[in-house]
Parts: sequence; structure tokens; C-alpha cells
Amino acid sequence: MDDPSPSHQRRAPVTAIAEVFLAFLKLGLTAFGGPIAHIGFFRDEFVVRRRWMDDAAFADLVALCQFLPGPASSQVGLALGLMRAGWLGGLAAFVGFTLPSAVILFIVALTGSRLSGDLSSGIVAGLKLVAVAIIAHAVLGMARTLCPDRLRASIAVLAVIILAVLPAVYGMPLAILAGASLGLWRGEGPVATGAAIAVPVSRTAGVISLGLAATVFIALPIFASHSPVVALADSFYRSGMLVFGGGHVVLPLLQVEVVEAGQVSLDAFLAGYGAAQAVPGPLFTFGAYLGAIMESGPSGLAGALIAMLSLFAPGFLLLVGTLPFWAGFRRHARARAIMAGANAAVVGILGAALYDPVFTSAVTGFPEFTLALSCFVLLVSWKCPPWLVVLLGAAGGGLLAIL
Repeated sequence: MDDPSPSHQRRAPVTAIAEVFLAFLKLGLTAFGGPIAHIGFFRDEFVVRRRWMDDAAFADLVALCQFLPGPASSQVGLALGLMRAGWLGGLAAFVGFTLPSAVILFIVALTGSRLSGDLSSGIVAGLKLVAVAIIAHAVLGMARTLCPDRLRASIAVLAVIILAVLPAVYGMPLAILAGASLGLWRGEGPVATGAAIAVPVSRTAGVISLGLAATVFIALPIFASHSPVVALADSFYRSGMLVFGGGHVVLPLLQVEVVEAGQVSLDAFLAGYGAAQAVPGPLFTFGAYLGAIMESGPSGLAGALIAMLSLFAPGFLLLVGTLPFWAGFRRHARARAIMAGANAAVVGILGAALYDPVFTSAVTGFPEFTLALSCFVLLVSWKCPPWLVVLLGAAGGGLLAIL
């Protein structure tokens, strides 16, 4: 166990940065199971074993990252690195946690398009069926947590209705806005708990970070038509800015940006999403897979880097911008109420995506439905790790193809 004494805290910066990088690289290689599981890994590593902070501070940090758009577990990791070793510590935490899964998915993107034949087609179909099970599991878990009463359950249904009437590109922001408005009308949110977080970010730096997040969000669409690089960054940055409620919510957002735009086929999209469940680390590295296989504009390594970094960027900028103000903001009941309503709408958005395109494109017959249902039961009832379910689903899809 590391010595938590003050002299230990004043270690040489390079040593502290290396410590952060190696700690998060280990988690990037071993942390399977999605954001909630990642947060459990973080608590065991940094609260229980290394004692970088206490439980109250860790709970407050997790609450902030779940409040903001973006990948919650990666945001928690960035904040932990930032608090431990400054700005370079935050970068070290991000690289260590993200690099393994990004490299694996990039390799999958380069090799997947070379596969052909019934067996490989069946494996891709199996990965799509795994995506059905995993999204259904995510919807179920989020509904229990984020829609515990009649109003929030109704907000989720309203979001589905909006998406049934309007194109997703307009319907998703409107659904979130409607949910936030109804949450504000309700007038209360979950009670804030935990101690205030001490962070090495000044209020000035926070304001600059928030301003940069907003400026980039506004500027990218304006210049997107002038450069394919900017257009790619715009698509993924916008998706990252609107991801409330967990990494799985990025699925419908990216589907609008890359599939409906004709940049990635639906089969490749869902197969890659299924593959993303089999690797450790953050789900947002799915962006590296998509960026590598774009039909036009940057692709390959350049596309992977642009897409993935653009997807992560807004969540990180908002986190840094909010850290200095979080302790005061979270005490306001109206702020919590707005987020409670928005999060309920997110459940509906993800539920709509579960039906179309995930279910409608993957489940083409009774055998496929049986495999998807089996994967769902393995996740929910047998508590199998997602990577194992992915392997079984891929094997099942291959078997169906050759029978």
C-alpha cells in the first residue's frame, strides 16, 4: 500500500505522473464491464488500496461525473489523475486508461473489413445480437435508477414518442430539453451527498474551459463544410456533448452522425459496437473504430485519432470547467431537478435506439431472437462479464451461419 503521508504527496512530479500512468494502464488492461464497473475498480484501486482520497470525496467526484455529459468513468479517471499529479497527471490517466481498448478496436477496424464468407458474416451478425442484449440490459438498469417514479417514467415514454415523430437529429435534443423542462416543473431532484472536492483548478481556468467547450461546439458546424477534418471532428464532438446518462447513450447519437450520413454501414457500426463490449476500458474508444472506417474524409489512423479525441473532448472540457463550482452548484434543488428530468429522457432515447436500429436490423428471425435473448439472460440473471457474452454471441452467430 502506498504511504499517504504528506511527504509522500510531495513526491517528484515525474514520479507522480509515472505512478498515475501505470495505475491507469493496469486498469485499462483489466477493467471490463462498463462505466459502473469501472468506478468500482477505481474505488478499490484509489480509495481502498492507494488511499488517494476518502470515500466521501470519491462519491462526490462520481456524482459530478454522472451529472455531466460525457463518459463518466473516463471523467472520474481524468479528475483523479488531475488531483494526484496536476494537468500532466490528468493526461497520463486518460492515456493509460484509454490506450489499450483504442488500439484493439483500431486493429478490429482494419481487419474486420477483410473478412468474408458465411462464417465471418455470421460472427458479425452475432456481434449485432450481442449489442441487442447489452443495450437492453443498459436500458433496464438505467430505467430502474433514473425513472423510479411516474413522472420520470412518463418523461422516458415522451422521449420515445418524440423520436417516433421527428428525425433523430432533431428529436434527441428536443427530448432532452422536454425532459429537463418537466424536471424543473417537478421542482426537486436527488439530494446531494458527500463532501466537497478539492481540485487544482482555479475558477478562471474553469470559466476558460467552459467557454472553450461552448465555442468549439458553435464553431465546428460553421466551418465543417470547408474541411472534411473539421466535419469529422464536428460529428463526434457534437455526439460527445450530448451524451447524458452513460456511455451507451452514444450509440443513437453516433448512429445519426455516421450511419444516416452514409459514412459507415449499419452492419459495420453494430458489429463494432458489439466488439467494443469485449474490450476493457471506456466505451468511447468505439470512436477510434468508427473513425478508422469512415467512407469519406479522414480514415485509418488519422480518422481514428480525430474521431476518438473529438468524442472525449467536450466531456473533459465540461468536467474541468465545472470542478471549481460543483460544490456550490449541486446544493441547488432546481439544478438537480433539471438533470433528473434530462436523465429520464435519456432512458427513452436509449430505449428507442434499442428498437430501431439495433433490434430491427439484428433480429431477422426466431433463431436470432433466441440468441439475443440468451445473451440478455447471461448478462442479467447469470451476471456473466460482457466480454464473455460477446465471445459466446459471436460464436453463436457463426454457428447459425454454417448450420
